[in-house]
Amino acid sequence: MHPQLPTPILESLKASTRRRFLQHCGTGMGALALSSLLNPSLQAAAPDTGPALKALHFAPKAKNIIYLFQSGGPSHLDLFDPKPELTKRDGQRVPEELVKNIRLAQIGKESKLLASPYRFSRHGKSGAWISELLPHLGSIADEVCFVKGFHSEAFNHDPATLFMNTGAQLAGRPGMGSWFSYGLGSENKDLPAFVVMMTGVGQPLTNAAWGSGFLPTVHQGVTLRSQGDPVLFVGNPPGMDRQRRRQTLDALKDLNQTRYDVLQDPEIQTRIASYELAYRMQTSVPEVMDISGEAPRVHEAYGTTPGRASFANNCLLARRLVERGVRFVQLYHRGWDHHGGPDGNLVFDLKKRCAETDQPSVALIKDLKERGLLDETLVLWGGEFGRTPMMQGALRPDQIGRDHHPHGYTIWMAGGGIKPGTVHGGTDDFGFYAVENKVHVHDLHATLLHLFGVDHLKLTYRFQGRDFRLTDVHGEVIRGILA
Repeated sequence: MHPQLPTPILESLKASTRRRFLQHCGTGMGALALSSLLNPSLQAAAPDTGPALKALHFAPKAKNIIYLFQSGGPSHLDLFDPKPELTKRDGQRVPEELVKNIRLAQIGKESKLLASPYRFSRHGKSGAWISELLPHLGSIADEVCFVKGFHSEAFNHDPATLFMNTGAQLAGRPGMGSWFSYGLGSENKDLPAFVVMMTGVGQPLTNAAWGSGFLPTVHQGVTLRSQGDPVLFVGNPPGMDRQRRRQTLDALKDLNQTRYDVLQDPEIQTRIASYELAYRMQTSVPEVMDISGEAPRVHEAYGTTPGRASFANNCLLARRLVERGVRFVQLYHRGWDHHGGPDGNLVFDLKKRCAETDQPSVALIKDLKERGLLDETLVLWGGEFGRTPMMQGALRPDQIGRDHHPHGYTIWMAGGGIKPGTVHGGTDDFGFYAVENKVHVHDLHATLLHLFGVDHLKLTYRFQGRDFRLTDVHGEVIRGILA
């Protein structure tokens, strides 16, 4: 045991846990033994904090992922998917056959069609259509794969966000980054494998989207802040120096280990690992979060301002994190829920979100490529759903909007084994349904794991007698977008 922890305290702890053990032998331990005899797979083993996969299933194309999650549901019809039929039939009622078998979040099935108020032009060898709201994105069209036949199942924010991030619409499943952490681990022992940063305002987000679910908690996303203390409660309180913190953690580790020796609770081991990582992060995190030393041309490219919280700063931080071996970096940017009205419309607010994200997203791709990191870093851009081709609100610049729409929309990817300069799939003439090379959420997750050398059918975790996986019981690798 740790020499600074008094022996009487340790003996008292052991005696206390022995008494509790004996008191419960007739009930709790008996039930535990019976359940073990009936089904040994229900009992969890002590976790190995290293990667679960000791060998990859095949050669990987990617090592890191940066997920630029645009929370609220960006309008594919105003950014990536122009529809002449919408322009032709602007103001008419939506055709009955489009909506007869669906549920809509807030508008009625008698709503009128709305043409996009924005101009589109083609870019790159693929001729990808990109809105005038995204002037920077066109410059990297030949690096990007646009997946235009994407579709989901949920049409309300919370279940749709969970579905995109965890593969399930109910809270309690591990986030995508948690699965990557569990399966692949981190390349830097002083930084988490899974990091989360957030900007913007609007639809609230909960940590269920980046929590570890039933996986050991060491795999949950660690939230970093680009302003103030990078990680809350990791710094030493006043009056405690680093040596004293080390002594305290050593004593705490001995107490936890004693507890584990008695109870064999695997979560105690993950708690020990989390405390140790937090200690190492006291040195590693402030260094990586300090962007002031980046060259002026880098700040100009991203549009960053050191010391401020912004999506641009987080994009630059994402590059710095993957440079240091962080496996999964998730950037959430809120404010894309544009129903119409002063709280979110397709004119003023959509323009603001595009101005906040277009330049830094593109700068990130260019920066990764310049540093030789794009080939091994997968960048994913998208929200929880798209928007309807029907109008919501009033036909005024400060009122016009669209409703939630999961049936067909656009996401884009670059780097990390993705075929560059391609457009995969498409929607119908109204941008309503995905009809060509349809891609489901589970297909996306299966493909992401495939790019990292992982067979999505084989990355599982036994919980409550069942082998769970990120793709649930679905998912097919999207071969058409692989380089």
